[in-house]
Amino acid sequence: MQLKKDYETVRQRTESICAPLKTEDYVVQPVADVSPPKWHLGHTTWFFETFLLMPNLEGYTEFDPQYNFVFNSYYESVGSRVIRTDRGNLSRPAVEDIMRYRRHVDDAMYRFLEQEHTPEIQALITLGLNHEEQHQELLYTDIKYILGHNPLMPAYDPDKQSARSAVDNTSWLHMKAGIYEIGFAGEGFCFDNELSRHKVYLGDYSISTSLVSNAEYLEFIQSGGYRDFRYWHAEGWDWVKNNQVTAPMYWYLIDGRWMYYTWQGLQPLATDAPLCHISYYEAAAYASWKGMRLPTEAEWEAAAPQLSWGLRWEWTESAYLPYPGFTKAPGAIGEYNGKFMVSQMVLRGASEVTPPGHSRITYRNFFHPPLRWQFTGIRLAK
Repeated sequence: MQLKKDYETVRQRTESICAPLKTEDYVVQPVADVSPPKWHLGHTTWFFETFLLMPNLEGYTEFDPQYNFVFNSYYESVGSRVIRTDRGNLSRPAVEDIMRYRRHVDDAMYRFLEQEHTPEIQALITLGLNHEEQHQELLYTDIKYILGHNPLMPAYDPDKQSARSAVDNTSWLHMKAGIYEIGFAGEGFCFDNELSRHKVYLGDYSISTSLVSNAEYLEFIQSGGYRDFRYWHAEGWDWVKNNQVTAPMYWYLIDGRWMYYTWQGLQPLATDAPLCHISYYEAAAYASWKGMRLPTEAEWEAAAPQLSWGLRWEWTESAYLPYPGFTKAPGAIGEYNGKFMVSQMVLRGASEVTPPGHSRITYRNFFHPPLRWQFTGIRLAK
């Protein structure tokens, strides 16, 4: 049965991401946006137990009733929970306990997946798999933050390579004014925020065929971009001053040489690599410095079939809002995306840590403007 094979593949990949870690690495939460790796392992397991096994598998025994409080993320309808900022304060359950929890739920899920299910249950299983894949990407980004903010800057995996690509922003794709359709349509999985497909009118515009490189962004830094308020939104300028930001995350100027934290530890900055780990504020400021702008999400999606994308999540100029006709599903599943449609900006594309088969042109990622621990980059428009 395909769903059973998919389940096994997804669950194994999550644990393989954590394989290079030391036990102590599983517990750390340096900032509120970064969850301890062991929490991700428990939360993704809790999802299958809470939404599939407990209501649907006859005779299923809950692993530990207290885990609902520990591993619920933001589902108000499922009960109270440990607040996000306190996830790193939990020394227990231990990593070994969480691994036993995963085995307990996996054994039950394999039995459950042997049964015949309604289309609704099948859709919920598929949502659970895509949910865990989202957390796989978060695991990578959180692990990099945890290790990259350790003063020893230890390597995650000496054999894991970062994305490298020769970039050239001199090439532009020109898109004619007209009516375009955006949003998901057809067969296969999508998240509710990708629905429904609708028409938009776009004026003439051009979009770069390449991402901004480290070398190009270095020019912005060296020209005083972080010291000139003219390029920044007021909120972004406050962010720069209050946080004393002078470069992208993981960049360090050491003895006059730019260094960068990578999967292999601290390395010389690869100037030809696509820029990474920047906030929306920085992306918008760079675009302003170049006399250009960021694309809207509709412009990005209309042009995407003719672009090479997938190395970086690309900031857009679009606020994260519902599409026309968007409706939230009833119950806890309806809390998945709709409740976050405020004060965030849309990112399009994918990144080097996006799970296989998990990226698509209609995917709508979203983050608050100051966040940059994700693999975020810039594509310019004009």
